[in-house]
Amino acid sequence: MGTTTFTGPVKAGNILNSSGTTIDTDVKNVGFVVMVQTTPITQANTATAYATPIVLPANSHILNIQMLNTVAWDATNTLSVGTTATATELVALTAMPVGITSLNPGTDATKTAAWDDTVTGKRIYVKSANTGAGVGTMTVRYIQSHDS
Repeated sequence: MGTTTFTGPVKAGNILNSSGTTIDTDVKNVGFVVMVQTTPITQANTATAYATPIVLPANSHILNIQMLNTVAWDATNTLSVGTTATATELVALTAMPVGITSLNPGTDATKTAAWDDTVTGKRIYVKSANTGAGVGTMTVRYIQSHDS
């Protein structure tokens, strides 16, 4: 199957500007398209910070980061996520059992701000607390250039 690439941000909707008050007729309904990038992650590969191939464009708004683990992380079984080699700017160490684990910034204001607006383009890094046999796939959902 072929793919199509847009430089974005991509918006969709059939009414570009509001000129009245009737929904579906003359009230703007254009919104941003949600973007997704995924990559396989292994615990063995992330005992030191691992620079994933996921790169978010400037001014992206992160909606969700999740891990779909087919093998649980061993020992302390935790993973952190960030935008530098420290790999903690987005998500603190989080348990990685088998199944889907939603990762989030928690109540940390700095992490939350980093989710709200990446400001510049950012590569996603991950780091496990230790080495082991864990296997999963990371998915990052975001809105590209949400403040334009």
